[in-house]
Amino acid sequence: MSHGHHHTAAAAHRSRLLAAFAVTAGVMVAEAVGGWLSGSLALLADAGHMLSDTAALGLALAATWLASRPARGRWTFGWQRAEILAALVNGAILLVVGVVVIVEGVGRLGAEREVDPTLMLVIGAVGLVANLLSLWLLSGGREESLNVRGAYLEVFGDLLGSVAVIVSAVVIVLTGWTPIDALASIGIGLFIIPRATLLLRDVARVLLEGAPEDMSLTTVREHMCEVEGVVTVHDLHAWTITSGVPVVSAHVVVEDDVLDPARFCVVLDALQHCLEGHFDVEHSTLQLEPRGHKDTERRLHD
Repeated sequence: MSHGHHHTAAAAHRSRLLAAFAVTAGVMVAEAVGGWLSGSLALLADAGHMLSDTAALGLALAATWLASRPARGRWTFGWQRAEILAALVNGAILLVVGVVVIVEGVGRLGAEREVDPTLMLVIGAVGLVANLLSLWLLSGGREESLNVRGAYLEVFGDLLGSVAVIVSAVVIVLTGWTPIDALASIGIGLFIIPRATLLLRDVARVLLEGAPEDMSLTTVREHMCEVEGVVTVHDLHAWTITSGVPVVSAHVVVEDDVLDPARFCVVLDALQHCLEGHFDVEHSTLQLEPRGHKDTERRLHD
């Protein structure tokens, strides 16, 4: 059995999360005040979205700290799965915010309300710049960590919200047509919902212990069977503890002479090096069984 000490993918980007949290919190306050003063629903909707983002980024930061705690006692993998739970909460928050924004936008469509487009434009521009900065900070880790990807999607939704606010303000300045404010908020909600759904799908794959998306079990089995002395592999399982920490377990049927002490360690090391080198699996649990073991054929299955 191989035990590699993993630093989770999100932990490597903790400083980026912290910086994005500070930027998002500042813009959230500015948009909330600006939305109240200007009377803009789109600006208030984006401020509400950024409030959820601020909470989500704080949760993501807390999860990276929990995930870095060492394994002990009953927590044999430590708290690494906390990052996935944070991504689950982020996805749920995104989904709720998207629905609420759409409902509020539809309710505002038939109501005339005075809006200050100049203030909308200024606050929207500030939010756009801040969100671009946050996206740049988080872009480096979004492919490695579901936790960071959740935060990235939150901020990306904010970016589009800022664009929608700016477009609404320009339209109101040029035409005086205030319903564009409600339509912009509906557009923000329609963008948020599918991305929240995709994030929750990826979180569900981890929580249900499905094989990593980029790992083919057929390919893993083929590589393992190429190791000299290996006959076949069965009971092969692969799952993810948290982003960047895949785990594999398997029963490996080997030639009888492999169980000689001189060969056993050579074959076991070769299997572990295969998994680590080809599939970045540092934690594997392998049970070696001799070909002549009387129960092997009866229990042989995938």
